[in-house]
Amino acid sequence: MAYGLWRLRLSMLGTLALVIGVSSLIISVLLSLIGAFSILTMLSIVILFSIVQWLIAPYMINFMYKVKEVPYEQSPKLHTMVEEVAKSANLPKPKVMYSPIKVPNAFAYGSPLGGSRVCITQGLLDNLNEDEIKAVLGHELGHLKHKDVQIMMFVSVLPTLFYWLGYSMMWSSMFSGGRNRNGGNLVLIGLLSLAVYFVLNLLVLAFSRQRELYADRHGAEVVENGAKRLSMALAKLDAYAHGMKRINPSSAKVSGFKSMLIMDPDSTSGINPRNLDDDSLLQNIASRKISTGERILGLFSTHPNTVTRIKILLSIAKANEY
Repeated sequence: MAYGLWRLRLSMLGTLALVIGVSSLIISVLLSLIGAFSILTMLSIVILFSIVQWLIAPYMINFMYKVKEVPYEQSPKLHTMVEEVAKSANLPKPKVMYSPIKVPNAFAYGSPLGGSRVCITQGLLDNLNEDEIKAVLGHELGHLKHKDVQIMMFVSVLPTLFYWLGYSMMWSSMFSGGRNRNGGNLVLIGLLSLAVYFVLNLLVLAFSRQRELYADRHGAEVVENGAKRLSMALAKLDAYAHGMKRINPSSAKVSGFKSMLIMDPDSTSGINPRNLDDDSLLQNIASRKISTGERILGLFSTHPNTVTRIKILLSIAKANEY
């Protein structure tokens, strides 16, 4: 499955341009209907709220996932792995964080207040070998290098604006009682805004999936044999999530901030890992066909389907052999 780097970059650029273009067009229409002051005031409030959320998000994440910074003397091997991958990626070494949750995952995050951080869960340490953890770190440091936290915050402001605008117009129409022409206009503007929110949100989710593929490419490039190792890591994470969902569906769920994780633990390939060695597991997932239903559900996901990601990574690994 060929998925060239420039094709990916152009796809991201096109999606971003579409989000901005649609937003600008609809905002211009709404400005002419309800006046500049109200919508610009709401835009200012949404932007301010998003910035505050960005600044305090690391502290919220630390609280939610019981994240603590790892002192060097406590785990020099983990610090060395992060340092090696950061050096290969030409990045300053981020703070090394640890979460005791059993779901195997990793995520990169940060803000100007707390600096850049990369977190490894206990589940990841228990289920992946050192080479696979390095490949996962390569993916996460790709998010830091590509400024994905900041970029996704920017693009998420636009659908959020229309969401709140839509609901405020609907509430205003209810208080006006819809008894006059103005009340009817408010309903129409509210419905239009909510429809635009839905469309923009789909585009933002598509953009998020593209950024994940971009981070996969980074992991494949900055770690030796990174494409194969990252594909194996994703296969193991997929198998773990599938197994946990069969035993206890609620145990595989991670509430909130799933867009930051390397994969969505609520969505797996459905391959039963029982009696499969690592290579067989990888090949079984890579050969699986994605159903139409899964493709539709994938439109509402922050992450690409794991099967698709593994196929792309294996195609990169194969190309690197020549």
